[in-house]
Amino acid sequence: MAKKSKDDEIKEVAGFAAGGAAAGMGVAALVGNMGLAGAFGAIAVGAAPVVAAGAVVGLAAFGLKKVIE
Repeated sequence: MAKKSKDDEIKEVAGFAAGGAAAGMGVAALVGNMGLAGAFGAIAVGAAPVVAAGAVVGLAAFGLKKVIE
């Protein structure tokens, strides 16, 4: 297998992060208004944390892919 250049590696990482963020945005749009309730009360959870979590999941998928390779 040919070795990838650093630019190709960065582009691949950015693609995984963007894909995860897009999936997070899809989840946020599908679910709609979310909240977290507990003994402390309740707080609203907007789309931004869900998108950020999606990006993290995308980066984790990239890491898993690198481990398998």
